[in-house]
Parts: sequence; C-alpha cells; structure tokens
Amino acid sequence: MAIGNPIQLTNNVASKVISVTATASQTLFNVEGGYRINAISVFRNGVRLVDSTDYTARDGSTVTLLSPATGGDTLEFQIFDDFRVADAIVSAAANQTVDGNVTVDGNLTVTGTLTGGSIGIQSAGTVIGSATTLNFVGTGNTFAVNGNTIDISIAGGGGGGLGTAISYDDGTSTPFSYIDREAVVDQDLVLDTLNAGESSSIIVSVIPNITISSGVGVTVGAGKTMVIDVLQIGDL
Repeated sequence: MAIGNPIQLTNNVASKVISVTATASQTLFNVEGGYRINAISVFRNGVRLVDSTDYTARDGSTVTLLSPATGGDTLEFQIFDDFRVADAIVSAAANQTVDGNVTVDGNLTVTGTLTGGSIGIQSAGTVIGSATTLNFVGTGNTFAVNGNTIDISIAGGGGGGLGTAISYDDGTSTPFSYIDREAVVDQDLVLDTLNAGESSSIIVSVIPNITISSGVGVTVGAGKTMVIDVLQIGDL
C-alpha cells in the first residue's frame, strides 16, 4: 500500500485581460465574454482591488465598484480559466470541428476526411481560385514539386486527342506533339452512353493500328460509330 497523498494533476491555467476606460461616477462594468466566479482579478489604474472591499463580482458577467470611478480611470479585468488539451481535440472522437484558421508547423497527418480546407489554384502563375478537390481527366498529366507548390503539366492523350505534347528541357511546350502508330487494348471495353457521350457520337482514334489482345472484347454501343486513324496517319 502506498504511503502519502496520491498525486493529482493540475489543469493548465489560461487567462486573459480585458481593459476598459471608465466614465465619471461609473460603478457597473460589463465583462466581455464573462468570467467564472472567484476566478477574476480587478485592477484600477494598475492597482489591484480587493474583492468585497473595493468591488463585487458575483454574477459571472458584471463587476461593481463599491466606490465610483473617476472619468478616464482604466479598469482591467484579469480572467482566469483552465485549459485542457482534451477540450480542443477529443481523442478518438468520430468527428472533430475546428473553427477558424489552422496553422501547422511540421507534418499534419489526417486519417479520414478533411472537410472545409481549400487550396489555391494558379494557371501559369495567375490565381484562378480555390477548391477542396482537384480532378485530372485524361492522360499526359505530370506533376513536379516546386517548394510548397506542385506544378502540374497537362498534355493531350494519344487515344482520342491530336497527340501528346513534346516539351523543351525546361518543361515548356514546343509546337510539336507525337502520336504512337500502335496501341494495345488489353481490357474489356464497352463504348456506350456511360463513357462515350449520352447521345449518338463518333468515337475517334488517331492511332492507325489498334491491337485487341486475345480474350479481350471491345463493344461499340448502340448509336456509336468507331473511326480509326481519322487523320490517316497510317498512310504517311
């Protein structure tokens, strides 16, 4: 059996100071945000006042001076409160809500969904807006980390566009693009209203030689027309 009193942890103490200027003969002061009874200190022109002798503070929202203030007096209310880390972040809670801005120095790991945060989006260095989700469609997307910025280059895709852009060594686009002469379809593919337009459409490939792998099926849906090598590149 242990000897002595058990150890008890004391909550961290947080405090704030509210300063107001008194008018002539003022005795009643409203304390912004309120206070906990017996957890407030009052100062008048830098001199600490004595509870029940110089003032009363019994309702959690106002302080009453027992002697009226002189116009221009400075009253300071030092409010004490306890701060618990658990009050800010609830361990293992299903949802966490943080009001205001969050600044993180170092790494932030989020398990689950981060809602409400947004990132700025730029086009060639010009801010075009902010969003919470970025969705890149098509092939030819490349990403490069540049400090706190991720540079994203988007080029055309070989299958349905006019080619894949050719870039200079510094990553900027040249006036040229390339188109592969051959492509292989290695998964079943149904070209219908789910992935090729809701109405009648023409499904185009600029690649002259399309090879369908053994055992793979490509189905052209009703109302769809397939055109291979629309630019007649195979004749070059």
